[in-house]
Order: sequence, then C-alpha cells, then structure tokens
Amino acid sequence: MHEGNQTSISELLLWGLSSQPGQQELLFALFLAMYLVTVMGNVLVVLPIGLDSYLHTPMYLFLANLSLADISSISTSVPKMLMNIQTKSPSISYESCITQMYFSIVFVVTDNFLLGVMACDRFVAICHPLNYTTVMGPRLCLWLTATPWALSNTGALTQPSAAPIGLLHEVHELVLSVVGSSVVTLPFALILVSYACITRALLRLSRPEGRWKAFSTCGSHLTAVLLFYGTIVGVYFFPSSPDPDNRDKVGALLFTVVTPMTNPFIYSLRTTDVRGALRRPLLGKRVLPVMP
Repeated sequence: MHEGNQTSISELLLWGLSSQPGQQELLFALFLAMYLVTVMGNVLVVLPIGLDSYLHTPMYLFLANLSLADISSISTSVPKMLMNIQTKSPSISYESCITQMYFSIVFVVTDNFLLGVMACDRFVAICHPLNYTTVMGPRLCLWLTATPWALSNTGALTQPSAAPIGLLHEVHELVLSVVGSSVVTLPFALILVSYACITRALLRLSRPEGRWKAFSTCGSHLTAVLLFYGTIVGVYFFPSSPDPDNRDKVGALLFTVVTPMTNPFIYSLRTTDVRGALRRPLLGKRVLPVMP
C-alpha cells in the first residue's frame, strides 16, 4: 500500500458506565472501595497460605493462585477506570488498550481453568482419600498450577488485536471461536465430571452425616463455580437487556470486579483453616487442617 493510504490508530475512547457528570464521583468512590476490598481480601488469603506451613497443601496452593489471578484481573482495568474518571478523560492509547485486553483475558481464563483444577482436587480428596497424598504429589501440583497460566496466555494470543499480521480473516475467526469455546467448556466439563463422580461416591455412604460432612468440603468451590458460570449464563445466554453494549458492560464488570471481590469472602468465610491461620499470629494457636 502507498504511504498515503495507511491509517494508524494512536488512541481510543472508552464508553464508560455513565456520561452524567453527577454520577462520576459516586462511581469513583464505589469502584475505589471495591478495588481496595478485593486486593485486601485476596491478600489476606494469599499471605496465610504462603506463611503457614500447615496450609502448604494442593487445595490451598490452587486457592492462592486463584487469589493472585483475581488481584491481577481487577488491577488490569479498575486503576485505569479510576484515573479516567478522576481526570475526566475517556481516552486510552492503542498500545495500552491492547495490553489491558490481553491481560484481562489471561486472568479471567486462568480463573476458569483453576476452578476446573480445584474440582479435580476435590474429586481425588473425597473419592480417593487414602491415595490423595500419592496422587496429588508435588510434580502433579506444579503441573496443574502452571497449566492454567500457560493455556490462558495461549488463548489470549488469539484475540483479534494480538493476531499475527497477514493471518486470513476467516482462519482467525475460526481459531477465535474454537479457542473461546474451549477455554469455557473444558474446565466446565472437568467440574461436571468431577462432581458427578463425587456425588456417586457420596451416595454410596450409608450415613447421611458422612455424606454431608464430605460434601461440605466442596461448599466454597461450588459457590465460586456457581458465581462464575452463573455470570456467563445470566449475561450471555439470558441477557436482561436487548442492548448488546450494556450487556457487555455488565459482563465485563461482573468478571473483572464482582467475581474477584467475592471470591476471598467465599473461601475465607467457609474455610476454617484460612480463618485460623489469620488468627494464629494473634492468639498463638496452631490448628491442623481438617482435610488436605
């Protein structure tokens, strides 16, 4: 192409949540509070897991990675949003937009795969408790931890802005569709199969108390799964608004702000070991974890 026919994009304009000036201060305060709560909540999950040797188990290793992904996810978008509200400037450079999009996809997809990995961990713990330590050895745990991060980076490279120059449009659309569906369906399939096996194993127990005690160990994970996939179903399969732009805004907010903020509360409120680890420096008590 001749140089005069080339078009370059240096800056993009963000739509924002509201164009009314009176709502900007409220939005700034709301998202600043949500960001601080999310970061502090997830830090209070990661710190005790990293510092307390009793929590150095596969389940808490995956939970710590989930919290790190949540901190990273909300940090890719909310600080820029707050700066734009404060400066009343809706612009973002093209390079910054591409970078933000890439990392947003990476951390959301990592969350998704980690939920699948955690379901597999619960399956081994409940269905094969005597072999749990052998099966979930350090090498497998390291592989299960690294794989979600590797797959999420691979998936993020298929976004249109990161596609290699010269790639045919039809081919790219096909790759994008296949990868996009895979990063959702594969972890979800792992979760379904794992909990189907868990349910079948629990139904074989003769005592109802034993069933409930074993299944209650999955409560936190199930809540996080319902929140994550409930968001996908509610926003993209049963949209309440006919406007796709508003639907995408709601979906983006739920994935990048609401889900990372609620995950630490789901796990810290329902996981006795994390709460005990947080109190331990103050009370000087040591409590062994209930399950691996």
